[in-house]
Amino acid sequence: MHATEVARGDRFEFGANWTRFLALVNEDRIRLAEHSLRDLLEAETLQDKTFLDIGSGSGLFSLAARRLGARVRSFDYDPQSVACTRELKGRYFPDDPEWTIERGSVLDQAFLVGLGTFDVVYSWGVLHHTGAMWQALENVTPLVKPEGRLYIAIYDDQGRATVLWKRVKRAYCHTPEPFRSLILGLAFVRLWGPTTVRDFLQGHPGKTWRNYGKRQEGSGRGMSPWRDVVDWVGGYPFEVAKPELIFDFYRDRGFVLSRLKTCGGGKACNEFVFTRQP
Repeated sequence: MHATEVARGDRFEFGANWTRFLALVNEDRIRLAEHSLRDLLEAETLQDKTFLDIGSGSGLFSLAARRLGARVRSFDYDPQSVACTRELKGRYFPDDPEWTIERGSVLDQAFLVGLGTFDVVYSWGVLHHTGAMWQALENVTPLVKPEGRLYIAIYDDQGRATVLWKRVKRAYCHTPEPFRSLILGLAFVRLWGPTTVRDFLQGHPGKTWRNYGKRQEGSGRGMSPWRDVVDWVGGYPFEVAKPELIFDFYRDRGFVLSRLKTCGGGKACNEFVFTRQP
């Protein structure tokens, strides 16, 4: 099914992008990922906690959770993403029985039923790429233990800009490979041109690019600026939501908002941490 969707141009190959990111994973990036989890979850350790990573992607945050002491279960719909997560486990936690990795879909309720419940359910920038975001948001709710945490990140609704970017993403996925570079190049100029010029005029050429993903700049999650550009331009299916809609959705299902980090209305995700009421 995944391969068919990619062949039709209905789905971006996220796993292929993550495969290229793996060469960049080092101790500094892992520590940044750990800091990101500790910060939003307001916990110095995840010792003795269970952690479900929905849409594990590169596997970086599953790795971070495991290093913080959690018993981790990771899954992804994209087979290449599953392979990436297994690669990171092989590097840092080979033969570890406390970290399980498998392929699965957050839209497959039969699969989800067999997972059980978790102290932390984590899905950063994933549910809006399923093609059925609201169903995915619904499906994760029973996976959270009473008094457990749900940590999700969802793209912000920018109105007309969102409509335009959705067209770009769809065009990218439907365009033959040799011509995708043109779309990517034009989008790169739009996304990074103003920042590049600003840094140059301020006497710090390339500063934002070099510091991207660090705590003082960018997302602070240890990500790569170029891989994030490719992910943004190609990331399809693509849905969005205003933060108040996400808040209302989970409030109606017995969750209390514990932390909120907004993107300020930009081309990024709002991050939510909800606690499930007992």
